[in-house]
Amino acid sequence: MSDRDKSERSILLLTGASRGIGHATVKRFSSAGWRVVTCSRQGFPENCPWEAGPEDHIQVDLSNLEDTLRAIDEIRERLNGSGNRINALVNNAAISPKSDSGTRLGTLETPMDHWLSVFRVNFFAPIMLARGLVEELERGQGTIVNVTSIAGSKVHPFAGAAYATSKAALAALTREMAADFGKRGVRVNAISPGEIDTSILSPGTDQLVRDSIPLGRLGEPEEVAKAVYFLCTEASSYVNGAELHINGGQHV
Repeated sequence: MSDRDKSERSILLLTGASRGIGHATVKRFSSAGWRVVTCSRQGFPENCPWEAGPEDHIQVDLSNLEDTLRAIDEIRERLNGSGNRINALVNNAAISPKSDSGTRLGTLETPMDHWLSVFRVNFFAPIMLARGLVEELERGQGTIVNVTSIAGSKVHPFAGAAYATSKAALAALTREMAADFGKRGVRVNAISPGEIDTSILSPGTDQLVRDSIPLGRLGEPEEVAKAVYFLCTEASSYVNGAELHINGGQHV
């Protein structure tokens, strides 16, 4: 692909692309012709299933504030020759620590270092990336999508307290960002997935589906990716400050 073709494509920056919702989202945007720049703790995989390369992948530890700031500078450098713009930022990366036996960690059991690392990845990284790249987003008249969770609005049998409260905070942050970034022509919304068929599902999910989800099935990562794509395109041009629930009716 020529440098000119690359510079004219819409640009997505996405964190947490290696599996599940992030993986499906990258494939959805890539198939629509977007240039996708990914961020994750791991290096660029040689068997990556979408058109990209090491030049469109940033290795970063989002739990480390200094490394996140370093990555923002690197992202800005990578965008040279592409109008120094970003058309969409999807804050998808998240962590949810479990106990040694794999069970959820409540407020009494969660170690303080877990609380800190969860909030750095799930809450502080999204606002750091958005603030650090606000000029690029403004140039691209971009959109931001924060990935929250159904666990942010109700106690969940599997998701721990640190994860749940970080997602609740991210939902509130989305509203604040929509008010502030909207003045610069940048829309900010959130998606709130429920039980999605990924590798991180916990034992007992089948029973939860039977008891709690009116549609009677898990969601597919591709279904979430379609919603993210909607929020990043002209189809949602007047949607700002919304949290879209993608859970088969689980929250009702």
